[in-house]
Amino acid sequence: MTQGFKSTGRYKTVVAVELDKYAAATFAQNHRAAKVYAGGIEEWLDDGLVPQADVIIGGPPCQGFSALGKQDVLDERNFLWRKYAETIIRAQPKFFVVENVRQFLTSPQFSEFESWASPGGPLQDYELQPLLLNAADFGAYQARTRTIVIGRRRGLPEIQVPSEGPFKGKHRSVADAFAGMPNQRVIPRMTSVRDFPDTKTEVGGAAMPGPFTTPELHVTRNYTDRSLERFRTIPAGGNRFDIPEGLLADCWRKHKSGSGDVMGRLHWNKPSVTIRTEFFKPEKGRYLHPDPNVHRAITHFEAARLQGFPDDYKWMGSKTAIARQIGNAVPIQLASFLGQLIAEAWDSALAGAATGPSSMSEEAA
Repeated sequence: MTQGFKSTGRYKTVVAVELDKYAAATFAQNHRAAKVYAGGIEEWLDDGLVPQADVIIGGPPCQGFSALGKQDVLDERNFLWRKYAETIIRAQPKFFVVENVRQFLTSPQFSEFESWASPGGPLQDYELQPLLLNAADFGAYQARTRTIVIGRRRGLPEIQVPSEGPFKGKHRSVADAFAGMPNQRVIPRMTSVRDFPDTKTEVGGAAMPGPFTTPELHVTRNYTDRSLERFRTIPAGGNRFDIPEGLLADCWRKHKSGSGDVMGRLHWNKPSVTIRTEFFKPEKGRYLHPDPNVHRAITHFEAARLQGFPDDYKWMGSKTAIARQIGNAVPIQLASFLGQLIAEAWDSALAGAATGPSSMSEEAA
């Protein structure tokens, strides 16, 4: 999300809070001017480190949206979305953005969030603008529908989100994302393509793998012969239903219906499916390489391209840790679009202001 906002040239990050130590280290590698707090938001708030900021962006974990206790934003028993709300109250931004799964928009938890922004609520100074957006409609290389809630201080103009994204009907494809990539034919069972470079950096007094550039993540797994046999039988655009009976796992023999994405090949001429944290496991979804002559799941490099990351982006952590970072990311093109919309809304507010200079410093937390 930060990468997308910064790509607009309108924002400077003043602080980031990230519990996952590997994600925090990756953030620090790519946004060196920012202060990165590698720990829980609860401890960060306890330390009193919240700066003033004009924009706050983030994605509280979806499992944290439950009503607890006295519904007091300062109650330590509250879940993490309430800590996000406390950050808003302390930082007093002009805008904030919350990203979450699509189901959040129709959940009881969102209703509670709305009540907080009602008169008398902890966030009464803000108006909420809930949106359900498909990242592919905004230039991303994958179909990823997410809830986006934009909050703005009362009196500021509503964010003018188009009813249809500029790429709706002309989506970018997997082929577009992979264009210019070297060595598409990474072959399983070769040691040279199963490991990241042996690079380590001291972080917090301990050695951590990395940093790696995005092309250095172009590695694959050491599949069994049985798995490779199955992959070879799956044609372009195919899935587990194309695997011959003799190669099927017992669980698939018993279940002839269900998801057609399992063991599926991506389509060259369409956006990818949503990139999740286990994209390197074909049994988890449509993550096989689109070329029927390439018998493997997409690599971390390819997944990062589908999320919109630039090739010079740097990564810290193990294969699993970096896959989690890639899968949990907001597609950069969507974040960039949102960042530009918010900047334009502020420009509009300035143009319409009768008196006084702007206090907005174009900083985001």
